[in-house]
Amino acid sequence: MTLDARLLEILACPADKGPLLYFADEQALYNPRLRLRYRVEDGIPVMLAEEATEADGAEHERLVAKAEADGVRPTFDAGAAGDTEG
Repeated sequence: MTLDARLLEILACPADKGPLLYFADEQALYNPRLRLRYRVEDGIPVMLAEEATEADGAEHERLVAKAEADGVRPTFDAGAAGDTEG
């Protein structure tokens, strides 16, 4: 089960409020900045920082390489999130 595209547009890491990488085939969301992995259960992201698992160096490199190879994009554009016209 994949996550809804609209949900992916707004999902952020609860620890640093930054974008995440979504791996549908692994049912996981990943924050490469903090090396935190959040599981997705039955199509529902478990977005509790205390439930996240830390990726070691090898796992981090694997996920970053997989994201690049698979064209995985961040859940939202962090630069656009702060853009306002004044």
